[in-house]
Amino acid sequence: MTNFPKNFLWGGATAANQLEGGYKEDGRGLSIADALPGGKDRFSIVQSPDFDWTIDETKYTYPNHLGIDYYHHFKEDIKLFSEMGFKCYRFSIAWSRIFPNGDELEPNEAGLKFYDQVIDECLKYNIEPVITISHYELPLNLAKNYGGWKNKKLITFFERFARVVLTRYYKKVKYWMTFNEINSAAHFPVMGQGLVPSNGGNEKKNVFQAWHNQFVSSSKAVQIGHELDKNLQIGCMILYATTYSYDANPANQLATVQQNQDFNFFCADVQVRGQYPSYTKRLLAEYGLTVDDLDRTDEELALIKKYPVDYIGFSYYMSSAVEVTKEDNDTVSGNLLGGVKNPFLKASDWGWQIDPTGLRIALNQLYDRYQKPLFIVENGLGAHDDPDKDHYVEDDYRIDYLKEHIKAMAGAIDDGVDLMGYTPWGCIDLVSASTGEMSKRYGFIYVDLDDNGEGTLKRYPKKSFYWYKDVISNNGLK
Repeated sequence: MTNFPKNFLWGGATAANQLEGGYKEDGRGLSIADALPGGKDRFSIVQSPDFDWTIDETKYTYPNHLGIDYYHHFKEDIKLFSEMGFKCYRFSIAWSRIFPNGDELEPNEAGLKFYDQVIDECLKYNIEPVITISHYELPLNLAKNYGGWKNKKLITFFERFARVVLTRYYKKVKYWMTFNEINSAAHFPVMGQGLVPSNGGNEKKNVFQAWHNQFVSSSKAVQIGHELDKNLQIGCMILYATTYSYDANPANQLATVQQNQDFNFFCADVQVRGQYPSYTKRLLAEYGLTVDDLDRTDEELALIKKYPVDYIGFSYYMSSAVEVTKEDNDTVSGNLLGGVKNPFLKASDWGWQIDPTGLRIALNQLYDRYQKPLFIVENGLGAHDDPDKDHYVEDDYRIDYLKEHIKAMAGAIDDGVDLMGYTPWGCIDLVSASTGEMSKRYGFIYVDLDDNGEGTLKRYPKKSFYWYKDVISNNGLK
């Protein structure tokens, strides 16, 4: 088995909105995640024309309010991460904990002090913090009263937020990412852009404008970070789904090339290469748009050019197949996107097709295209766990999934890919982003909490906890 680099960053990943809880504590404001109801229908509910970011606690439950109460358990949880041997821990800062409404001039000191403690707790165990500045948790006020990221005023608000957290923590935190899965808005702009049908989410012009505003904001964060310390590593973060043509039909081959451009590469092309790609005109034309329909200034484009990101963080859960020549294809679900069923792959409990080889392909495609360091910051298996009477989970299915993906990583390193690290998603059980469930579990640590919010919140290591500990201690598979 390939030797991983000596300084390889093994760890795990979470997001504030899915685990912190404490949604009203110490001055925190509401975020868009707080307005997402629980259950498998949460996305269909928010896509209704009537949904306007109003929280109705008489009608829906809101599991993101509670998360797994990490706000009061973070020391216990980080200690468990240290017992696994984590070299790094990827987490996000809740924007509404720092600027409760998003548009204030001064930050909430109590929120900053919370992350002081989280960062210091990581460093106590020699765990490198890897911070996502914005991870699906836009302050609710900015979605309701400003219309989300299509409003250019959010550039100023984000710059203020990024400047506060970067200035506060840059001496302790080397690794940063700007926007989580920024390209997911191609299919579902609710999470990343705060756009729903009632505030323009169905209009592609708004999605592209929101992206532009985020590209500018990302470059501002890179500028701020590099002015503080030129050695800070500030990356973008995309959702990557390796894409195959269903067959050798040239129509499907062309559609595959274009889907790769439109989904896997577009946002990275701008943030990594520092300019809009050559196919932008074709992509916009598919929606009846031109670049003149977007509010972009020469100064903004120059900023994007001057301050590209330092590395590429990405999530990888599944691959996608493209078939445009037939209308009756079998389909599968996936990470904010679906697709044609690939007959060569098995699927998870939630219908996400499992494809470790696709990860090796993804790593090669990304590194060949950009020649920038790569960081797998999400990967994992959402599954039903069945604990015994002592709350121990024999999750060999999760171990098998991760083992095969680590083998694919090793293969990509052999191929010459510069891979920085690996942080499996939901290293501790947390609220699912796609369904609001606890029963869709990813973690190495079982949390005693069910979909109705009932449970002791006690933490219990799973079998995969000890397996992953061995992986880290051996710097890879034995």
